[in-house]
Amino acid sequence: MIDVDLMHVTSLIEGNPVKQIEEKVMNVISPFNGEVVGKVSLASKEVAENAIESAYQTFHQTMKKMPAYQRADILRKTADLLEEKTEEFAQILVLEAGKPIRDGRGEVGRAVQVLRFAADEAKKIEGELVPMDAAVGGENRIGMVRRLPIGVISAITPFNFPLNLALHKLAPAFAAGNTVVLKPAGKTPLSAYMLVKLFEEAGLPKGALNLVIGNGSEIGDVLVTDSRISKITFTGSPAVGINLRQKAGLKKVTLELGSNSPNIVFEDGDVKAAAAGLVRGAFAFSGQVCISAQRIYVQRGVYQEFLDQYISAVKALTLGDPADESTDIGPMISEKEAIRAHSWIQEAVKAGARLATGGNREGALLEPTILVNVKPDMKVVCEETFAPIVSVIPFETEEEVIEMANDSVFGLQAGVFTNDINRAMRVAEGLETGGVWINETSTYRQDNYPYGGVKLSGVGKEGVKYAIEDMTEIKFVGIKLS
Repeated sequence: MIDVDLMHVTSLIEGNPVKQIEEKVMNVISPFNGEVVGKVSLASKEVAENAIESAYQTFHQTMKKMPAYQRADILRKTADLLEEKTEEFAQILVLEAGKPIRDGRGEVGRAVQVLRFAADEAKKIEGELVPMDAAVGGENRIGMVRRLPIGVISAITPFNFPLNLALHKLAPAFAAGNTVVLKPAGKTPLSAYMLVKLFEEAGLPKGALNLVIGNGSEIGDVLVTDSRISKITFTGSPAVGINLRQKAGLKKVTLELGSNSPNIVFEDGDVKAAAAGLVRGAFAFSGQVCISAQRIYVQRGVYQEFLDQYISAVKALTLGDPADESTDIGPMISEKEAIRAHSWIQEAVKAGARLATGGNREGALLEPTILVNVKPDMKVVCEETFAPIVSVIPFETEEEVIEMANDSVFGLQAGVFTNDINRAMRVAEGLETGGVWINETSTYRQDNYPYGGVKLSGVGKEGVKYAIEDMTEIKFVGIKLS
């Protein structure tokens, strides 16, 4: 276990720790045992403004002029360094986020992959020639479209995947030639600090990535409204995202705001595979995953078969210390969140739902919970639980289940289990979500496909190639030949 008892991190501007006359210090708390695992100095509004100015100057003086091969080399070297330090970063994720150590290593592995995807994509940013003579009067003219970096990007990241989701914002930004001011979640600043230092070690120019750690109430507006910022990319709650977008004005905005993902199991699907996949799909990282399987719709003919297999598999999960190699499910991010989620379970039960398994809480540890006999208006169904809670709901027909799945303010990603390719495509077409997986759970995500939702799940796309497209501007250049 890495010793971070005395790890005191600060905001970083051009690689230098920020010193403030009046310093506010916040403890970083282990979600599992409540122990202090680090300390962080909180940034003021002035620090945020200085970080933006530094990133703005670095963009115009350095990053926008840096050739693609150099940007790719920096990203590739960062990936190599991160891979070498897999265990160190995984241990930090255990401490600050309560992530089971095996999942922590998995997150680091994905983060390495994101960096390598970005290194590849940095060399593929292309424009096009426009056939000017397609228009009357276009003879003897050449038209070209170039794709150029947009400038300073404000990246605001969540606690649940503090490393990988940060890199889904940082890596495409640098691949395109932009600079970034990064604000990590207050509960998980240690991994962000380590990541910024890693980029510095890999040769990223000073000022291209500045870290601002602070309260949203203190520095949030600056990171959204400052005229030197060209784009905001945010992952978090719908309420905050909507407020952010209203304040952003004409800036580009990418918002990933969560979901209550539906997963549909048809009678002709592989029930055993569905049940096995949806154990992790619903309960990985205590359900604190934006695309976590929250609503499972099972066709009536296989409902009981699925439920029996599913309950048995969920009961076999090990709940406990995230540092233990055998732990499947660790704590939620805080006891406060566990209490909130537990109250939703109790509220559902009082309204007629039945506990198939789980439902108990100890501190920040909430048992993996399966509910049946739920109603559409219960919070555990219609809102985002962001907790180890899943509802299993029977259905009769294809048309009925599509309507049930779409009866939501969210629409991020869905899973469908069927061996009928025609049905699979019909349902995929009918579901109001940004993505659909066939014979895979909604919780599966690769880092190279377009990822983002509709409705209250947000706007814009992540996925390295697709994020780069929104982190660049198209410029037309025309030439009239003599």
